[in-house]
Amino acid sequence: MTEPLPILPLARPASNEEIRDLARVLVDAVSSGAAVSFLAPLSLEAAEAWWRNALASAPERTIVLVARDREGIVGTVQVQPAWAPNQPHRAEVLKLLVHRRARGRGVGTGLMEAIEAAARAAGFRLLTLDTKHGDTAERLYRRLGWTTLGTIPGYALDSDGTTHGATFFYKHLT
Repeated sequence: MTEPLPILPLARPASNEEIRDLARVLVDAVSSGAAVSFLAPLSLEAAEAWWRNALASAPERTIVLVARDREGIVGTVQVQPAWAPNQPHRAEVLKLLVHRRARGRGVGTGLMEAIEAAARAAGFRLLTLDTKHGDTAERLYRRLGWTTLGTIPGYALDSDGTTHGATFFYKHLT
C-alpha cells in the first residue's frame, strides 16, 4: 500500500514551477479524454496561460488544493464561492484533476475529502458541481455522499469535440 500524498492549499501567488505543474496536470487530463472544459489538443503554453488567469482572477474565498508527489503537483481541486450576494453560504467545486501517474492511488478521493473540509472551515454550507455523465468522477461523487440533482443531455463537448451529458450534484456540509 502506498502512502497518501500530501494535500495542501496552493500558496498564492503560485510560483512559475507550480503553474507549469498545474498546466501539465490539465494537459494530461485533456489528452486522456477528461471533460474539463477544454478541447484537445491543449498546449502546455495555453494551459499555463489559463492557470495564470484563473488564479489571478479567482474570487476572494476561492480555495485551491494540490496533491504532490516527488515530481511535483499531480492533482488539484478548487472551490469558488457563488457570486450572488444572497448566497455567501454556497460554493462550486471545480477542476478535480489527477495526473495519470497518480491515478488509482486515492488522490481524487483525498482531494475531494480535503476540499469539503476546507470549504466547511471557510463557512460554506452547500457545495455544487457537475461532471460528465457516466464518467468515473460521477461514481466517485456518489460514493462520497453527493446527491444527484439530474442530468442534462448534450451539455458540453468532450475533449475530442463530441457532445456528452452533464450530471449535477450537491452536498450539504454539516
